[in-house]
Amino acid sequence: MVEMRVAGIALDAASRSPIVLLRDPSGRRQVPIWIDQAQAQNILAGLGSTTPPRPLSHDLMAALMAVGGVSLERVVIHSIEDATFRAVLKLSDSDGEISELDCRPSDAIALALRTGSPIWMLEEVVADASIAVDSEADAEEKADFRRFIDQVSPAELIRNLSRAQRQDGPDGDDSAPNPDAADSGNT
Repeated sequence: MVEMRVAGIALDAASRSPIVLLRDPSGRRQVPIWIDQAQAQNILAGLGSTTPPRPLSHDLMAALMAVGGVSLERVVIHSIEDATFRAVLKLSDSDGEISELDCRPSDAIALALRTGSPIWMLEEVVADASIAVDSEADAEEKADFRRFIDQVSPAELIRNLSRAQRQDGPDGDDSAPNPDAADSGNT
């Protein structure tokens, strides 16, 4: 098993759906889990350092567990079935008895954030669902892009874009440029 941490919440560019991003300790693999808006809010509230004026659902669950003498030992995201992640809560009562409770990963993550409990994922799930992350390369690309943006004028950017479109062909499909296109004004 791999202990994961919440790297943050992102938005899917195509569907605008929120995604919770879990990252492995090395920072090289990240597992995206698509969630809905309410789930994203619950996780963000758990990541935040401010306490809401009244307890939210997961705050209430954590308080009820504490009053009942139950602690969340860990969250385990153990499988993917029909494109859906499966998770369990590993709970310990005051007598040390361990029990498992089936749970949506988003609820498990939100509860783990409030209780300071670890989030574990089976290696097979990480291997199947992760995307490679190279934070150093990402930071370097961002810095290069910022330098480029700081140094380029809008007019120069448009000239470069026009030049690139002519080289790629009219459909941007790497076909040979059409020499008549420049003469006819169809660039």
